[in-house]
Amino acid sequence: MATTISISEAMKEKLKNLGRAGDSYEDVISKMYDITSKHLLLTYLYDESDSIPIEEALKQAKAKWPE
Repeated sequence: MATTISISEAMKEKLKNLGRAGDSYEDVISKMYDITSKHLLLTYLYDESDSIPIEEALKQAKAKWPE
């Protein structure tokens, strides 16, 4: 079942420019979704904001569990 979305003329032109000859707007949006999904996954997988260097992890582990 198809649906209608409302976008500006400027965005419509931008989408048209992203597609290849014969691509529908659905094709263009689908490709954008696929690329964005992969990018988000990679961003999540490579997020180091809550990571520490291995040396620091070993130091903390040795402090917590001395030999």
